[in-house]
Amino acid sequence: MQATSPVDSEAKPARRTLLRRLLSHHELATLLLLLHAPIDASAKPEIPMLQEAGLVEQVQDSAGDARIRLTSEGNAVLQGLGLGR
Repeated sequence: MQATSPVDSEAKPARRTLLRRLLSHHELATLLLLLHAPIDASAKPEIPMLQEAGLVEQVQDSAGDARIRLTSEGNAVLQGLGLGR
Protein backbone atom coordinates (compact mmCIF):
# COMPACT_ATOMS: atom_id res chain seq x y z
CA MET A 1 0.00 0.00 0.00
CA GLN A 2 1.40 3.38 -0.97
CA ALA A 3 1.58 6.23 1.49
CA THR A 4 -0.22 9.32 0.30
CA SER A 5 1.09 12.78 0.85
CA PRO A 6 -1.17 15.08 2.90
CA VAL A 7 -0.48 17.82 0.39
CA ASP A 8 -1.55 17.10 -3.16
CA SER A 9 0.59 19.08 -5.62
CA GLU A 10 -2.28 18.94 -8.11
CA ALA A 11 -4.84 20.29 -5.65
CA LYS A 12 -6.80 23.35 -6.64
CA PRO A 13 -6.41 26.48 -4.54
CA ALA A 14 -8.79 26.64 -1.62
CA ARG A 15 -12.14 28.05 -2.64
CA ARG A 16 -12.82 31.38 -1.02
CA THR A 17 -15.47 30.80 1.58
CA LEU A 18 -18.41 33.11 1.88
CA LEU A 19 -17.39 34.38 5.29
CA ARG A 20 -13.91 34.00 6.69
CA ARG A 21 -14.82 35.93 9.81
CA LEU A 22 -17.85 37.18 11.66
CA LEU A 23 -19.35 40.41 10.44
CA SER A 24 -19.51 43.36 12.81
CA HIS A 25 -22.85 44.91 13.68
CA HIS A 26 -21.86 47.92 11.53
CA GLU A 27 -21.17 45.64 8.54
CA LEU A 28 -24.51 43.84 9.00
CA ALA A 29 -26.29 47.20 9.22
CA THR A 30 -24.61 48.28 5.98
CA LEU A 31 -25.77 45.08 4.25
CA LEU A 32 -29.30 45.79 5.46
CA LEU A 33 -29.14 49.31 4.02
CA LEU A 34 -28.03 47.86 0.71
CA LEU A 35 -30.90 45.38 0.72
CA HIS A 36 -33.26 48.23 -0.14
CA ALA A 37 -31.15 50.34 -2.50
CA PRO A 38 -27.57 51.01 -3.62
CA ILE A 39 -25.76 53.66 -1.57
CA ASP A 40 -23.04 56.18 -2.30
CA ALA A 41 -19.63 54.49 -2.49
CA SER A 42 -18.18 56.72 0.23
CA ALA A 43 -21.21 56.52 2.54
CA LYS A 44 -19.95 53.93 5.01
CA PRO A 45 -16.45 53.08 6.29
CA GLU A 46 -17.33 49.35 6.25
CA ILE A 47 -17.53 49.23 2.45
CA PRO A 48 -13.88 48.20 1.77
CA MET A 49 -14.10 45.23 4.15
CA LEU A 50 -17.40 44.13 2.63
CA GLN A 51 -15.94 44.46 -0.88
CA GLU A 52 -12.93 42.36 0.14
CA ALA A 53 -15.30 39.69 1.45
CA GLY A 54 -17.18 39.77 -1.87
CA LEU A 55 -20.45 40.84 -0.27
CA VAL A 56 -20.81 44.18 -2.06
CA GLU A 57 -19.66 45.62 -5.37
CA GLN A 58 -19.23 49.05 -6.89
CA VAL A 59 -21.38 50.02 -9.87
CA GLN A 60 -22.16 53.28 -11.66
CA ASP A 61 -25.61 54.77 -11.60
CA SER A 62 -27.20 56.45 -14.62
CA ALA A 63 -25.49 59.75 -13.74
CA GLY A 64 -22.09 58.02 -13.63
CA ASP A 65 -21.75 58.23 -9.85
CA ALA A 66 -20.19 55.31 -7.96
CA ARG A 67 -22.72 53.29 -5.98
CA ILE A 68 -22.37 50.20 -3.82
CA ARG A 69 -24.83 47.31 -4.07
CA LEU A 70 -25.13 43.79 -2.68
CA THR A 71 -23.61 40.89 -4.58
CA SER A 72 -25.39 37.55 -4.71
CA GLU A 73 -23.11 36.43 -1.86
CA GLY A 74 -24.12 39.46 0.22
CA ASN A 75 -27.76 38.72 -0.43
CA ALA A 76 -27.15 35.08 0.55
CA VAL A 77 -25.80 36.23 3.93
CA LEU A 78 -28.98 38.21 4.54
CA GLN A 79 -31.13 35.29 3.36
CA GLY A 80 -29.30 33.09 5.86
CA LEU A 81 -30.45 35.50 8.54
CA GLY A 82 -34.00 35.41 7.16
CA LEU A 83 -33.72 38.94 5.78
CA GLY A 84 -32.70 38.70 2.11
CA ARG A 85 -34.73 38.75 -1.05
